[in-house]
Amino acid sequence: MKVFCLGGAGNICREAVLDLVQHSTFEQITIGDFNEEEGRKVVAWLGDPRVDFVHVNVRDHADTVQKLRGYDIVMDGTTITLNGLTTAAIAEAGCHGINLNGFGEEDASDEIFRKNGKTCLPGFGMTPGLTQMMAMHAANQLDEVDEVRVSHGSFRPIAFSKSITETTTYEYDPDLPGRVVYENGEFKQVPPFARPREIGLPAPYGKTVQYIIPHAETKTLAQALSPKGVKLIEVRGTWPQKNMALVKALYDYGFLRNDKITVGETQIGILDCISQYLYNSSEGKETELYGYSLHVEVTGTREGRQVRHVLYHTHPASDGSIAGWEKLRAYTRNVGIPMAIATVLIARGAVNKTGVITPEEAFDPAVIFAELAKRQIVIHEEITELVAQP
Repeated sequence: MKVFCLGGAGNICREAVLDLVQHSTFEQITIGDFNEEEGRKVVAWLGDPRVDFVHVNVRDHADTVQKLRGYDIVMDGTTITLNGLTTAAIAEAGCHGINLNGFGEEDASDEIFRKNGKTCLPGFGMTPGLTQMMAMHAANQLDEVDEVRVSHGSFRPIAFSKSITETTTYEYDPDLPGRVVYENGEFKQVPPFARPREIGLPAPYGKTVQYIIPHAETKTLAQALSPKGVKLIEVRGTWPQKNMALVKALYDYGFLRNDKITVGETQIGILDCISQYLYNSSEGKETELYGYSLHVEVTGTREGRQVRHVLYHTHPASDGSIAGWEKLRAYTRNVGIPMAIATVLIARGAVNKTGVITPEEAFDPAVIFAELAKRQIVIHEEITELVAQP
């Protein structure tokens, strides 16, 4: 089997590639990236004869399709704004595909994937991806599902890469239509910083205030749990407190609208200017605490009794005590490893459905949890029977 790792020079995707090197039987693992210098550094870092590099510009559709042909699967680590282009190329090349984001641009290629008998799984990292597995694990133990609250703390610098800067500004865009909750059978759009809720995360993260974010889980879980009568689905997230304070201030003062300003003779979006500063500053590339923390709460009934399932995950500390998990890698490995696991399963034929599918349709959560545990990423579950109020 052969895998093409698109955007493989990126901080997150290179961790997924490392996982493929360590845990897969792919005969060829190709790093495909626009940045040849960084791509070749990754090849040297991995030091495996199966790994090679191919320069690719995904804006050149025909050339990208030609370079992808012959691969069994493409593991796509490119940014949100490129996912429509990359998915179209993957579909035309006749490969399976998977990416981290899952914001819907992939749907346009569904018919081509089906025609070619291939699977495309958008949005399989920590969140979306593992969060759906956690929610389904709980829901599968219930006769009826009432509420699902997905939360995550993403503890990383605000601008350690351009794609992460883009994600930050995308999720809090005031005009973004996809920032919704599912409530009583309908999707309701909400503004940035809506419905604050305090979420208790395991050490070292602690209590965090989280807000509604635009993530695929809201829609995919609504579809998957419709037969169990789900009434409420909310997806929240947070970054380090300092990051959240900055984004909130930018929102309050209108910077997130990215209005055009003129500096000298140059016109530039004000948010683009701030993003560029953050990407090139120590303040944008450093934070005190690194890592990832998922928290999924599902309530419903089993055998006539009200039950709450709370699932969360833990991983090696970022303090240097565990080799390979130091600082930023405690974040990037958490995101990249689930995508690598899913890539292997799809390539092996473990997914029966073709076309663009959801995580809920793809995998048995227990299989994903078992693979993660081998990498020291552990899922924990607490079940509480709720006492009915008099």
